Amino acid sequence: MPTLPLKIDFFAMLIFLGVVQGLFLSYFFLTKKPFLWSNRFLGLLILCFSLSITEILLCYTNLMFNTLHLIDFTEPKNFLIPPLSYFYIRTRINHQFSRKDYWHFIPFVVYFIYCSLVFFPQNIYFKYNAYIHSYHPTLPTIENDQYWDYDWVFFIKDHVNLIFFFYLISYLVGIFFMLSKESKKLNLSFFSKENTELVWCRNIFFQMLGIMILFLIVKISFKNDLGDHILAAHLTFVIYLITFRVIHQSVFFHPQVNEEKEVKKYEKSTVTPEIQENILQKIEVLMAQEKPFLQSDFSLPNFAKTLKITPHQLSQIINESLGQNFFEFVAKYRIEEAQKLLTAKEYQNIKIEEIAEMVGYNSKSSFNTSFKKIVGLTPSEFRKNRA
Repeated sequence: MPTLPLKIDFFAMLIFLGVVQGLFLSYFFLTKKPFLWSNRFLGLLILCFSLSITEILLCYTNLMFNTLHLIDFTEPKNFLIPPLSYFYIRTRINHQFSRKDYWHFIPFVVYFIYCSLVFFPQNIYFKYNAYIHSYHPTLPTIENDQYWDYDWVFFIKDHVNLIFFFYLISYLVGIFFMLSKESKKLNLSFFSKENTELVWCRNIFFQMLGIMILFLIVKISFKNDLGDHILAAHLTFVIYLITFRVIHQSVFFHPQVNEEKEVKKYEKSTVTPEIQENILQKIEVLMAQEKPFLQSDFSLPNFAKTLKITPHQLSQIINESLGQNFFEFVAKYRIEEAQKLLTAKEYQNIKIEEIAEMVGYNSKSSFNTSFKKIVGLTPSEFRKNRA
């Protein structure tokens, strides 16, 4: 069979970096403890992106000539991307996912079975012809006696890009209405930057919208799959965007404020009682409506920045007005939210570890300690008593 030499250029290197980073990032989210649906959905979504660009890398660099059995091996998983995106955002907002939602993954199962019957069992010559038809249309095909001469059998595969395009649109519409509804519930506009959680979910929505638009442009502008390397480059950008978000949220980069030392400086503060009362009202509204304390990286410097005051001033207001330090202040809100989740019927089957992460704790032991200190019972005892 005719082959072509290895092709290494800027796009090949960029796509390779995307594969490596994507696999690393997907492993991070899929293994992160404690278990949380949003992390698993994001991990699977990134894994799908990584598998897609892996196949594109093999095809673009001509390595596929040596691994023809892998041609189109990732195609069925394209039907996982829309529902994974939808459920990532939904569980990020309200943590809801149940067994009745599994039907969303039926299209993936159906198409995988279809490919397993129609395409995957085909011989190497058939797959060689499929590869050069998509990426090297100028090369001659090889006669294949075992070719299945039934056009209707391949009708779905021949039109899979069009089917996927409309499938993706349907989920993007669902995501848009979900985000709009959540924004209205918080009395915010769709493009408001006040709620960081909604901002992140909105950014994911626009990235998926960008993928859809680029997918359409590439398929219209290039014959067959000749422009897929552009899609792979964009997916690499999305993977590194998520990586940047993870790094940005890391507590490693958040300076810790020693509040005991701050208290000694309060006598020199310019924060008057009137200013304290005004800021305190803003704090109460933010904590009640936007619930920033649910984020594990919620910190004194970040919250002070949201309020447009200094960490020193925020520490003073919480200490003098509420008689608490910042950590006690946050724990109070988190434990109150945990109590609501532990008594809600829809969360009765959710593990304590998941509840802990839902309310902003990265450690079950820290959650148990704070919960018992405030409530007088462990989370398990509290749930059992309220059952």
